[in-house]
Amino acid sequence: MFTLEIAGKAVAITNADEEQARELFMSEDFREDLKSFTSEGKPLWDGSSPFTVRPASEDEIDAFDDAMAEDEEWDEEEVEDDDGDEEGIDVMFLVDVDEADDQGDA
Repeated sequence: MFTLEIAGKAVAITNADEEQARELFMSEDFREDLKSFTSEGKPLWDGSSPFTVRPASEDEIDAFDDAMAEDEEWDEEEVEDDDGDEEGIDVMFLVDVDEADDQGDA
């Protein structure tokens, strides 16, 4: 597992291998998401702070595993909608992400 740090702060973790993690975290789409997502009212990424992809710590791995176990319990009712063909890469934020405003969804 690998963790994305922005300006020295652990922001996200993924169960991807190193190459996949770097590709994901450095992708334009993910970088745009980081600029639009906020934590405590501030963007997760300011568009210029340095990124570091590093092996995840044991605490980060434990938090990821706990969240995935909770997610599996939550998704048990949705299993029939999942074709099961893809084993995707999971990403979890290690910071609290503010809820998006649903304005404009009229």
